[in-house]
Amino acid sequence: MRRLQTIILVLSRFFVFVSPEQVYSLSVVNAEVVGSLTKKNCLFSCAIIGMGVLQLETMSNLVARLKKSSILHLLLAITFFVSGLIINIIQCLLYFGVRPFSRYLFRKINYYLSYSMYSQVVFLAEWWSNSNVVVYSDKEEFDKYCGKEHGYLLMNHRYEIDWLMGWFFCERMSLLGNCKTYAKKSIQYVPILGWAWKFGECIFLERSWEKDKEIIGRQIRELVDYPDSMWLLLMAEGTRFTHEKHEASKIFAREKGLPQLNHHLVPRTKGFTSSIPYLRGKPAAVYDIQVAFKKSDEEPTVMRMLLGLPVEAHLYVERIPLEQIPEEEEACARWLHELYQKKDRMQDSFFKTDDFFAESGVKRVDGFNLKRRPVSLLNTVIWGFVILVPMSCYLLRLLTCGSWFYFSAGISIIAVFFLLLSKMIGMTKISKASSYGKTSAALTSELKSSSVTKKID
Repeated sequence: MRRLQTIILVLSRFFVFVSPEQVYSLSVVNAEVVGSLTKKNCLFSCAIIGMGVLQLETMSNLVARLKKSSILHLLLAITFFVSGLIINIIQCLLYFGVRPFSRYLFRKINYYLSYSMYSQVVFLAEWWSNSNVVVYSDKEEFDKYCGKEHGYLLMNHRYEIDWLMGWFFCERMSLLGNCKTYAKKSIQYVPILGWAWKFGECIFLERSWEKDKEIIGRQIRELVDYPDSMWLLLMAEGTRFTHEKHEASKIFAREKGLPQLNHHLVPRTKGFTSSIPYLRGKPAAVYDIQVAFKKSDEEPTVMRMLLGLPVEAHLYVERIPLEQIPEEEEACARWLHELYQKKDRMQDSFFKTDDFFAESGVKRVDGFNLKRRPVSLLNTVIWGFVILVPMSCYLLRLLTCGSWFYFSAGISIIAVFFLLLSKMIGMTKISKASSYGKTSAALTSELKSSSVTKKID
């Protein structure tokens, strides 16, 4: 009897990560009671003890292990890429079949299609890794305006996942399906997200100012006619911050008498100054968004989230009425440079003190959390069921049919999805960032065509 107890306890200790003290506390049985047990009752009591030990491994620990599984990563990839292609096909049919007759109806339907795709990415941050965003804003003004008008968002671009934290914020504001952005033209030809952005009427630029000016004017006029609130994101730095690009940016700033920034690149102003006139007179405002992560935390990456490890982003959100932005182009450009000086002070303060306001001179506002909605979770679960059940059956048949040809085909399909997942993660890495603006000579050429470079005191 005692030997049987010992075996169960040893096995429980081996398979479950619990302390010896926990095992001992569960295994101690009153000697008098043990003496009165039959062998059958002893087996039953030992089984109960084993079950109790197993329950000591919390669900969070079990889930944490599963989230690191390559098999589950594969299932997430299959769900996203297959559902993405299905959504793209539906968007294409609507774009050519409905949009010419009713843009209103097309946009209403496409909102839900875009949301269904984007929210699977947000699910990775919001539910899979249980990450969080702390928002710092004037709460009264935030509740009154944010999400209830068109927004022109100016956000820094320093981290691998700053864009994802922006989507996270949009999801909490119920605006994820109506998020638009500026992107280079070649992205519209990339399947799934690129095609979704194309059908979602994002602004694709050719980096030729004469063409881009016309594109910006035409598309913003269309976007502000949205029946629902729309947010348009501009990362005015033009590319993700790296030390190499920052050095080139500082050289350019010195040459042109522009403010030198410590944590941002020189903003490109022409896209901003040419966009704002089309927002005037509409229910719209500019929103300054500053994203930061504590330096004491692990580096925030998509891979970290895929492994189920949480991150916490800090977002400063300030609403700026369009009336406060100068109408004249050069004055508008100076205003943007001054805004980036403020953003730079806030970033510097956060890096030093984990606080946007301690050393920046910016008026302090309290931080708060936005309520998590279950929609992205339900959307991903539904797509997972719709895609994975037939896909798993199909792959299982290929792998077990006994034919080397079909077996190889099944392995190839799995390899393709792993490759797509790896490629998608790789595109977010800072080391894989665009070479755009890496040298001072190149940056000078780029900014001459995209900025007002008049000296700013």
